[in-house]
Amino acid sequence: MHFDLSILLPHLGFLARGAEQTAAACALSLVGSVVMGALVAIARTSASALLRRIAFVYVDLFRNVPFIVQLFFFYYGLPELGIYIDAFTTGVVALSIAGGAYASDIIRAGILAIDQGIIDAAEVSGLSRRKIFTRIVLPIALRTSVRPLGSVLINMILTSSILSTITLNELTGSAQIVVSQTYRPFEVYVVLLCAYAALTYLVSLGVTLLHRHLNRDMMEAVD
Repeated sequence: MHFDLSILLPHLGFLARGAEQTAAACALSLVGSVVMGALVAIARTSASALLRRIAFVYVDLFRNVPFIVQLFFFYYGLPELGIYIDAFTTGVVALSIAGGAYASDIIRAGILAIDQGIIDAAEVSGLSRRKIFTRIVLPIALRTSVRPLGSVLINMILTSSILSTITLNELTGSAQIVVSQTYRPFEVYVVLLCAYAALTYLVSLGVTLLHRHLNRDMMEAVD
């Protein structure tokens, strides 16, 4: 076999658009996951037994069902109920809900790790419980959760390849189309391997820099 990457030059623009789809889906899904995760974390730390139970069921369900089953339910199952969602939106919703189950544990751990003295001082200053949570507890929990949330994003990028199964031409879906046109799977998947490795490396680097920036005061105190 003659290895020749030049055969892919006419298809690089198409693959780049697929990468843009992957990046857009993952960026929106990360926002959705953090929002879902924060809401579920709040419910899991709530005084209400009902809210805690609902949050537990949500986390247990979406962490123990294969993502492809969840994806097919949203894309192929919901139309049976008269609910039609396009492939891109379905992918974002499915990734957000699945990612939220993991993000909730991370954010919850960040909430529980906050020094009780900080909360006591805020109560003494006269802040309401709602303001204490929204202005102090949640921001601190999110700041300390940046690195593990970055791992959720990386996993999301890798999982997004499954979106090709619902006809979404993200990076993997685009690569499959190029393979069907060129009959050169080796070269195409070499490029695909490199593309995913580059994406995850850049995300990992960005998360590390963001973590250091947001927690620079804590690092300086340790030094």
